[in-house]
Amino acid sequence: MKFYSYKEKKNICGTQIREYRKKLGITQAELGARVQVYGVMLDQKAVSRIELLDRIVSDYELWALSQVLKLKMEDLLEP
Repeated sequence: MKFYSYKEKKNICGTQIREYRKKLGITQAELGARVQVYGVMLDQKAVSRIELLDRIVSDYELWALSQVLKLKMEDLLEP
């Protein structure tokens, strides 16, 4: 498996995900559970790795996260 990174980070959306998650007042586990309603399996550990910029985020995961956080996908992609 080939590993991808940008400036030694695996994603550019983790910081925004953490910020908006905290604004909603939910835990990483709650965010993962809410994303699962959209058919995307993320647990607390996966959310933590995303927020630490240590995990690649697929397009369907980004879509589900944007739905839960009530944002446009583009809002999560702004560094």
